[in-house]
Parts: sequence; C-alpha cells; structure tokens
Amino acid sequence: MNFLGKLKLVFQDKTLRNRLLFIAIALIVFRLLSSIPIPGIDVEKLNQFFSGNQFFGFLNMFSGGGMSNLSIVMLGVGPYINSSIIMQLLTMIFPKFKEMYHEEGEAGRKKFSQYSRLLTVPIALAQGFGLLALLGKSGVLGNMTAVELGTNIVIVTAGALFMMWLGEIMTEFGIGNGTSLIIFAGIVSSLPTVMTQTYLNFNVADMPMYLAFLVVGLLVIYAVVFITEAERPIPITYAKRVRGAKVYGGVSTYLPLRVNQAGVIPIIFGVSILLLPQMLFQFLSKVATNVTVQDISEKITSFLSNNWVYGISYFLLVFLFTYFYTAITFDPHAISENLQKSGAFIPGVRPGQSTSDYLSKVLTRITLVGAIFLGLIAVLPMIVKGVTGINSIALGGTALLIVVSVVIDLIKKIEAQISMREY
Repeated sequence: MNFLGKLKLVFQDKTLRNRLLFIAIALIVFRLLSSIPIPGIDVEKLNQFFSGNQFFGFLNMFSGGGMSNLSIVMLGVGPYINSSIIMQLLTMIFPKFKEMYHEEGEAGRKKFSQYSRLLTVPIALAQGFGLLALLGKSGVLGNMTAVELGTNIVIVTAGALFMMWLGEIMTEFGIGNGTSLIIFAGIVSSLPTVMTQTYLNFNVADMPMYLAFLVVGLLVIYAVVFITEAERPIPITYAKRVRGAKVYGGVSTYLPLRVNQAGVIPIIFGVSILLLPQMLFQFLSKVATNVTVQDISEKITSFLSNNWVYGISYFLLVFLFTYFYTAITFDPHAISENLQKSGAFIPGVRPGQSTSDYLSKVLTRITLVGAIFLGLIAVLPMIVKGVTGINSIALGGTALLIVVSVVIDLIKKIEAQISMREY
C-alpha cells in the first residue's frame, strides 16, 4: 500500500484518528503551559543567562523547551527520566527489583512504574530548588523571599508531575511513547526560531558552510535511520515433533538482534548524569557562603565545562549506558531457556548455556557498533561547532537522533494499527 493509501486509512479509522487527535491536543496543552512563566522573571537577564550557555541549552532541550522562558513546566520530564534511570540502576544492584521488573509480569512492571512516579517527587523538589536558587543568585529572578522561593518550587514541582502524568496518558491513549513525544515537541518547537535567526543573519559568503551543514544533517538522518533499522538475524530452527498422524515443527525462522538495541535511551541517560554535577557545582558556586567552597565549586564547574572534558565524558557515558541498557532489556539466558522449552535451537549451537553464550557474544559485538555510533552522534554538535562555529544544539546530532527515532517509532505504531484494522 502506498503512502497516500495509508494516510487515507488513518483518517478513515475512527480509533486511530482519535488517538492522533489526542496526541495533538496533549502537545498543544504542553506548549501552552510552556509559555506561562513563573512570577518574578527579569527577561533581559534571562536572555543574557541563556545566550551561549551550552549546559542550559541541553537542559532546555530535554525539558521539552520549557526552560528557556522559565515556564511553570520548566523541569519538563527531566525528574521522571532521572527517577527511571535510578530505578533501572537499582535492578542491577538489588535482585528484588530485577525480579519485579523482569519476572513478575505486568503486575510487577506496574509496581515498578509506581515506585518511579513516587521517586519523581523528591527529585523534582531538589531540581526545582537548585535551579531556582541558582537563577535567583544570577539575578534572573531578583531577590526572592523564602515564601516566594517556596511557592515557585511548589509550582515547578507540580509542573513536573503534570508532565509525567501527561506523558503517561499520551502513551496509554495515544500512539507512541508520550515522554519521547514531549521531548520531540520541545525540539521541533525551536525550529521556527532557528530558521528565522538563520534567515536574518544570512550572508551569501557563508553559503558553502550552510550547504555543508545541510549535507551533514541529511547524512546524519540517513545514518540514524540505517543504524536504527539495522539488525543481525540469528537463524532459529524448530525440531520436528510427531503427535498422532500429524508432524509439527521443522520450520526455520530467525531472531532479530538490533544493532541499536537501546534506542535513544543511552543519550537521555548520559545527558541526565552529565548535567547533575554541573548543576550541583554551579549552585554551590552561587549560594555557598564559604569562600573556599565557592572557589572549589567554580574550578570544578570550569573544568566540567571544558569542551574536551565535556565531549569525552559525554561519549563515554553514552557508550557505557548503551551496553548497560542493552543488558537490562535483553537477557540471553532467558531467551535460550525459552528457545529450549519451545523445542527450538540455533543450527550448529547446543541448546542451553552454549546458546546463551553465543547470543551474548553476538550481542556484544553488534552493540559495539551501536554504542560508538550513539557516542559520535552525541558529540556531533560540539564537533560541528568546533569546525564551523555554528552552535547546533537545537539541530545537532542528539536532537536529530531523538526526532528521527520518535518519527520512525510513530510511523511503525501507525502501520501496526493499520495492519490490525485490515485483519
């Protein structure tokens, strides 16, 4: 079926049309809330504070765009993402959480999600306090009293919890992952501003650089699609079984192992972990009364803000989180047990532990390619800025990866809904 035929089916199917309409309404609500600022902002100082600040540029992107004007949803889905990261880390430390997430089925995953939601509250309070106190000391929010600071903390915490709830109902009643769609909307919303600034600052002499930037962007999009869709098929054969006069099994299929098994999650994890110490030491350098603590905090902040340190740390974190998340989501031992129970085997490999070792070996090798690719995509904006001088956070590798991955996932979910309708 061609694209126009699928598009026609989308609008003909009432359920699918309602799901897409729900997503559109939810995103409109999010963008309206992100334009409502918290009280007491000095707009001029806010613009000065954000101009050229790479740290808050990344924070703004992952908050869904609500940080740039200090809206009531300025924290976005960041606290919820951080709580999810902490809960995923706990599955590696405590067997109880691992059993809850992997072995207790749907009930266990619901309980696991509930713990993530509860953990979001203290994280949102801590992040809200840190950011507001930092912005207050920077003059963006003026001299806030304790009551005003407490009120703003409650407002932004409530905004973060609302965004968590909005993302979850978008996942349940819409199509695709709601949290990813919120981040996607924040990135896309910055495109008109970027394009307007590019048009106003356009210089014919810079045309080769703009063309090169466009070519690099198209190549990155192609590479993201290629790596996202790339997979290593593992041949699977089912043993023949005779029951009465009938013969079952004997068919061959394959187990697809994705090169990028973790998707965009490692980059989100990496950014969240990388931003935490920077925000902490920036906060200490502004609010600490002890001169020694201020001096140490400023030196550490300066060190972490160094492009080389930031780029290498970001690459390594994304690389490590790719393996970490792949290990959480794909269990070779459980796969080998399921294959053995169903009478299936990999040709040339003994069932049981040998199958598990073989799957682990193949997964480790192909994940290496995916991890290096994600790491390079993550640091691509810094490379582009170093070569061309263009600050490409909004249109950089991380943003393109998120946008393309979300669009691919959305298209697949829509196609699945269309296939269900046809059958």
